[in-house]
Amino acid sequence: MKTQRLNNGLEMPRLGLGVWQSNNGQEAIYAIHWAFEAGYRHIDTARIYKNEEAVGKAIKQAELPRQDVWLTTKIWNDDIREGRTTAALEESLRRLQTDYVDLILLHWPVDGKAAAWQELERALEQGKVRSIGLSNFMEADIEEIIAAGNVVPAVNQIEYHPYLVQAEAIAASDEHDIAITAWSPLMQGKFLQEPLFAEIAKRYNKTPAQVVLRWCVQNDVIVIPKSVHQSRINENGQLFDFELQESDMVAIDQLERGQRFGPDPHNFDF
Repeated sequence: MKTQRLNNGLEMPRLGLGVWQSNNGQEAIYAIHWAFEAGYRHIDTARIYKNEEAVGKAIKQAELPRQDVWLTTKIWNDDIREGRTTAALEESLRRLQTDYVDLILLHWPVDGKAAAWQELERALEQGKVRSIGLSNFMEADIEEIIAAGNVVPAVNQIEYHPYLVQAEAIAASDEHDIAITAWSPLMQGKFLQEPLFAEIAKRYNKTPAQVVLRWCVQNDVIVIPKSVHQSRINENGQLFDFELQESDMVAIDQLERGQRFGPDPHNFDF
């Protein structure tokens, strides 16, 4: 599995399994085990996904050395607002049956984010997390966190795909060497409606999904496609045995249209 070096020196796998919408039982457990069999070593969950228990159980059952699995979770908005980031982290650790997570993110830029970041810095000092980062933070939000804390975020997880590149948020992240992780890199399935991906895939003897994910990876973006189907998990994992030519990268770049499939970090109400 290829990795990306973060600004704290840690190596984060460039491909992970997202478990958003996976149920908190065998569905998530099977998906994680299939991912491990396919070579994944990175699982991305969150308190609000309500499946941390299944994620913890799956990792325990897999009997992989804990240090071989990169585990990400997130602090939900209500916990940030209520000033209970530390308590929320402890609850996540219990559900995940682990002493630490490799990366914890503030899920959205809500009121209380600066104080929450300072709590994450303390958790980092205590060894409860190995990396701390952000999710859905735009330019001004990133600068607020930089000003409020002593630790530069390691990662910013944002919606990112060929229809939505979010150049301003990426530029603000790049300025501080903050790695980008893409959620919904496959456009919540809408990639199938774009003929260019099938056209390019045919030339490489790959699938449209692999082309989209490879485009992300070649743009130095970490991807966490979600699936509960073994064939899809296997397919999404086969990204590192080919490389898109520059002309194909440019053709995909030109699809950008500022189209979101998820909530807008500039305007949300949860």
